[in-house]
Amino acid sequence: MSSDVPDAGYLAALAGFDRMTVGRLRHLVRGRPAPEAYGMAAGTHRPSPAIAAVFAKDCTLAEAWRQSAQRRDPRECWEASVAAGVRVLTPADPSVPPQLSTDPACPAVLFVRGNLGALDARRVGIVGTRNATQAGRATAARFGCELAEAGVVVLSGLARGIDAATHRGALSCPTATPAAVVGCGLDRPYPKQNSDLWDAIAARGVLISEWPVGTSPDPFRFPLRNRILAALVEVLVVVESRDRGGSLITVREAADRSIDVMAVPGSVHSRASEGTNKLLADGAIAATETADVLMALGLDHRRAGRARFDARTPLAGVDADVYAACRESPRTIDAIMLLTGAAIGEAAMLLARLEGAGWLIETGGWFEAVDEWAELA
Repeated sequence: MSSDVPDAGYLAALAGFDRMTVGRLRHLVRGRPAPEAYGMAAGTHRPSPAIAAVFAKDCTLAEAWRQSAQRRDPRECWEASVAAGVRVLTPADPSVPPQLSTDPACPAVLFVRGNLGALDARRVGIVGTRNATQAGRATAARFGCELAEAGVVVLSGLARGIDAATHRGALSCPTATPAAVVGCGLDRPYPKQNSDLWDAIAARGVLISEWPVGTSPDPFRFPLRNRILAALVEVLVVVESRDRGGSLITVREAADRSIDVMAVPGSVHSRASEGTNKLLADGAIAATETADVLMALGLDHRRAGRARFDARTPLAGVDADVYAACRESPRTIDAIMLLTGAAIGEAAMLLARLEGAGWLIETGGWFEAVDEWAELA
């Protein structure tokens, strides 16, 4: 093995071995130089008793790792990391936040784009369903922006839906330094439509993964990344979640670490709010506005700053009533006819007027209220 390859190259190579788990990687790199750890996995160094015991339990693992070593050259892995602007760190690195480095489930190797110093500020995680409603995305965007304006670092898993809306909101604040934990290589934006978010977050804050450059977004990786997200936050806010949504994995990880969990209440008629409403029933703290989250952090800023300007024409009369009803929960045209007593043609014109003015949006025959944060959602 070449002596001019930095340890990061060996660590990046090891982290991408087939059937490499968090525990196995931790055993390999603990207390020994990275080239030696790589040699033990590649079969060119005698394995330690712990690794020999792992090989004994799984007679095919040693061969799988030898084959991985043939594909994962440390120099090539190092050069790929540098080309992608990714740093390779262990928890012992002083730049790794202590709330993560001391976590029992901390990865043995971390991959970072951006500035980990961004996490020195107060930190709130916002998560939720990928299949979010427009109202849920708007709420996430509002929370993201207003928390960023209060100097809070906003974190998510950068999935589509609530996560993406949260970070679009946060990035609308010029001083935001957002952070995200992702479930693939930092050169593989996922989903692809979030590529701009990845680049913006890396430029202004930090992106974190436990997977090396080139790693695909395989489904099993996303539940694993949630423990890292939970370890980094002080408060976790769930905006929308199905009854068995993936964001509830993050909730469990947060609860295991005694981190406050907050949930945004939703309509009992919306599947997107089944999980959040159940969290509230189970004792989670209600988050109806950003001030609730700031209070949980001990940063109540309700009297500071100016309100966001809404350029839409103010509503009055039946228009205001219909908007209020749709804000409570999505409505069909039949429901609006019952609410207003209007004929179908009149109700259709009313809804079209509100949609054209930016107050409502129609999705699959249901009309949802749009608030001023919809442009970021």
